Amino acid sequence: MNAESDERKEVAVTAADGSAAGDGLTAERELGSRAPGFIKESRVLHLSWQVGIFVVGLAVVGAGIVMLPLPGPGWLVIFGGMAIWATEFVWAQLVLRWTRRKVTEAAQRALDPKVRRRNIILTTVGLVIIAVLVGIYVWKFGIVMPWKIEQ
Repeated sequence: MNAESDERKEVAVTAADGSAAGDGLTAERELGSRAPGFIKESRVLHLSWQVGIFVVGLAVVGAGIVMLPLPGPGWLVIFGGMAIWATEFVWAQLVLRWTRRKVTEAAQRALDPKVRRRNIILTTVGLVIIAVLVGIYVWKFGIVMPWKIEQ
């Protein structure tokens, strides 16, 4: 139908070849549209479906961006909007795969006993330094309330 469908097949074939090599990776889903078959059959209907998915995903990502400085789960909502886009667009599927891979790698690094021990030691040292600085400040200047209680 278009050049994008050729790209989808090539990426899907390379992903399938990489997972079939026996390196322990799980097979990933094929890239491309997940629209129902009757929608894919009509070009106009499929294009309007893609526009609708894009608008809904854009609204969700926009809400997530607004939530970044405001209270709310901004990053979670942004990734939710990316997941909506990934139901229809190959580029969003690739971004989500990359993000999932990086999050998994970071979680595995964080569970490493050496890294956990280092993080605990650094946190403890930081808390001790803060406690010493607060103690020195209170010893030198005392605790002064910003309001007058005697009145």
